[in-house]
Amino acid sequence: MATRLPGKRIVKKASGKTKTAAKDKLKEIVRDYEDGLAIAPGDYTVERAVNDWLTYGLNGRDPRTVESYAILCRKHVIPALGKRKLRDLSAEDVDRWLADKAKTLSTRTLQIIRSCLNRALKRAMARDKVKRNVVELCSVPAGKAGRPSKALTFAQADAVLKAATGTRLYAYVVVSLLTGARTEELRALTWDHVDLEGDPKTVPPVPPHVAVWRSVRADGDTKTRKSRRTLALPRRCVEVLRQHRNDQRREQDGSSAAEGLAFASSTGTELDASNVRRAFRIVIRDAEGLNPAEWTPRELRHSFVSLLSDNGIPLEEISRLVGHSSTAVTEAVYRKQIRPVLQTGAVAMDHIFEGGAEP
Repeated sequence: MATRLPGKRIVKKASGKTKTAAKDKLKEIVRDYEDGLAIAPGDYTVERAVNDWLTYGLNGRDPRTVESYAILCRKHVIPALGKRKLRDLSAEDVDRWLADKAKTLSTRTLQIIRSCLNRALKRAMARDKVKRNVVELCSVPAGKAGRPSKALTFAQADAVLKAATGTRLYAYVVVSLLTGARTEELRALTWDHVDLEGDPKTVPPVPPHVAVWRSVRADGDTKTRKSRRTLALPRRCVEVLRQHRNDQRREQDGSSAAEGLAFASSTGTELDASNVRRAFRIVIRDAEGLNPAEWTPRELRHSFVSLLSDNGIPLEEISRLVGHSSTAVTEAVYRKQIRPVLQTGAVAMDHIFEGGAEP
């Protein structure tokens, strides 16, 4: 069945199993046309919408983020929904897809793949490929429980420090464990943000400290505004960093490392997450009683929180030291490491690790 619209000859067609169904479909097409809505081509699929978004909708994003989204879309979105015509995709289709994925994926991964599909449909909707975004009608179910983060006990932390001694990762492990800095913050740390002398003559005296103002994120900034913080360094950190800087200068043929990365490869290039994870597994392998498959570098930060809490540091102070926007964030992320409380960071770590002596 077809109809001719006034003015320029434009013919719209519709079909159905019955004459009534064809009429109803044609009325809907004409109404969409009069409302200024273009009709999506019949062969425009979810796969095309997702690929268009991956190709054109992520300009300016970090290449690693784009690659991560592409992998998730091509593994989880396109195989399940890709052949579906976009205009035929229903909320029920999306609900079933998410429920199926919830059997094997974590809640966080479900949130990401739903977000990818949602943004792909939003882009298609803005280009008149589809009339509405059904993904916005669907919520994310609870996914498969992931591996819970853990914290090292004092004895385990001591074993890790002993195992790390003499390795390229030793200074990194010491600073991470004794300051609670994020691994992404330490990988971006430069020597011009490290003061190993302080200024004892000022009032009040300025202790040796590290300015955690950068990270390896796409914009180079820390995770949040409150993550920008300046932390006093425990004595053990100061001693280890001095030795580390001297070793680094010798490794770089005596050239000044003042403007360079505090933690870098032997050629002075930035460490990536996989480099650190690999080196950390080797350290854990040599630490007595620990399984390298069960520990990651980020758990040094969890251990920092746990050790401070065990030694009576208030939650409010721990929250400031780890750069959280509020104590609620600290409780939500580190609730298993928080214990009842009373005192503060560098001083407490000096007390825990007795004056920076070798373990």
